[in-house]
Amino acid sequence: MKDLHVPPGPGAPRGLTVPAGELVEQFSHASGPGGQGVNTADSRVQLSLDLGTTTALSEAQRVLALDRLAARLSGTVLTLSAAEHRSQRRNRTAARERLAGILREAVVPPVPRRSTRPTRGSKRRRLDAKRRRAEVKQNRRRPHAD
Repeated sequence: MKDLHVPPGPGAPRGLTVPAGELVEQFSHASGPGGQGVNTADSRVQLSLDLGTTTALSEAQRVLALDRLAARLSGTVLTLSAAEHRSQRRNRTAARERLAGILREAVVPPVPRRSTRPTRGSKRRRLDAKRRRAEVKQNRRRPHAD
């Protein structure tokens, strides 16, 4: 198995290289089409990468990736599977491509929000709502004894 290369993009201007030793591949029987070899072929691929210990990510990239991918992680391990093809080789390629895409998206730095001024209409609507709410509360008071 070769190293996984993630192409350059925002957050990783020179790309990323995940050493082959950090990737864990497991193979199992995949459901679906298969032909004559359907009972013998272990074509489903599960590809795992421990984001907490990988040398491919800098510390800033690691924090960003762990935060963004938290819902998909088991501890700090990202696991994905590919079983859409009949051959194990094509599923391995698909899993590696998917992992590269996920990593590239995970290390993109967040775009800071540019603060804007409230529009004249939004100010007017806010003040109108406050005025209506004040009237509702005013009408709930006990009437004056006058």
